[in-house]
Amino acid sequence: MPTAATPTTGSRVIPCMRYRDAPAAIDWLCEVFSFTRQLIVPGEDGTVIHSQLVLGTGMVMVGSVRDDHYGTLVKQPDQCGGAETQACCLIVDDPDAVYARVLSGGGTIIRDIQDESYGGRAFTCRDREGHLWTVGSYNPWA
Repeated sequence: MPTAATPTTGSRVIPCMRYRDAPAAIDWLCEVFSFTRQLIVPGEDGTVIHSQLVLGTGMVMVGSVRDDHYGTLVKQPDQCGGAETQACCLIVDDPDAVYARVLSGGGTIIRDIQDESYGGRAFTCRDREGHLWTVGSYNPWA
């Protein structure tokens, strides 16, 4: 049953990511993936304490890398040979257009765009700090 803390709209699973240059990452995510800024909490020296970026009914929270308890639990891709233990998946209407924006925005394509056997069209890329993103038109909710 939804409560004030669990609205009827929006995802109940929200990835949290840290970036060395969070302001630049937020700009990139908004320009390339079409996220919109819902909330930005600035920190000292141009850092971001917390942000909420929205895409449709989904959200990611982005903050700056910092030396705190949570920061000891999270490594950046370049600290572990480019490996990730999870990746975000975005559902978009036009993956070909996002693919072009990733290329022009300095992202790296890891898996080229292709039609999927289960439906939709998708690709996998790394953003400018190496985080993995899979972007496609397949909607598992539909």
